[in-house]
Amino acid sequence: INVKYPDSNEINLKLSFGAGELTLNPGADALVAGTATYNYAKLKPEIIINGSDIEVRVGDGDINILPNRNDLKNEWDLKLGDQPMNLSIDAGAYDGKFELGGLLLTRLEIKDGASNVELSFSEPNAVEMNTFTYNTGASDVKILGLANANFSLFDFSAGAGDYTLDFSGTLQRDASIKIESGLSNLIIIVPEGVNAVVTVQSGLSNVNAGSGWERSGEDYIQKGEGLTLTFVIEMGAGNLTLAR
Repeated sequence: INVKYPDSNEINLKLSFGAGELTLNPGADALVAGTATYNYAKLKPEIIINGSDIEVRVGDGDINILPNRNDLKNEWDLKLGDQPMNLSIDAGAYDGKFELGGLLLTRLEIKDGASNVELSFSEPNAVEMNTFTYNTGASDVKILGLANANFSLFDFSAGAGDYTLDFSGTLQRDASIKIESGLSNLIIIVPEGVNAVVTVQSGLSNVNAGSGWERSGEDYIQKGEGLTLTFVIEMGAGNLTLAR
């Protein structure tokens, strides 16, 4: 797979992926470069280009086309380029390993089904990300280095599952975080010294706030210096852990 940059100041890249394994890293000389390995003809990727809108998608675009076969292989190993882009990932039940540090992401949207995903921002996003939206089903998701994502708003919506959201990294602006989940185990990690206010809107969740967190009504506060992370968390039920 090799997709050149479009001749545009605004790039919208969409990756439509079904079941299988999806790996993303920085480092491409083009917009997208890498390989797709599959053993079912309908899984052959298609590349759709419409001006500044580019989609790399499974087969005919239907992410639920997989037959009931245990020997199916569908693996994408892709690198992304270093020009500013809006990135969206639309996937089914899959395993994902994403390193997005050092990219220039102006917007990020991820939507998937029952998934097992580890996403990290090991280096700062060099441009402001207006919104980072993640909508998932019953999944196991771990996101590391979220402060490096450089977002203004992070909107995370999930079903039952296990979720770890680690806000380590270099915070470049005040940011708002909205989290909605069903029956789940949710771990929020905010490094020591970072201002954070967490409002928990749920009477059915167990909240375990570690050292450094103070409770005031529905709010849990960690005092620090400089910029502030403001959380609103709505949980149907489950366990919430606030750590540092």
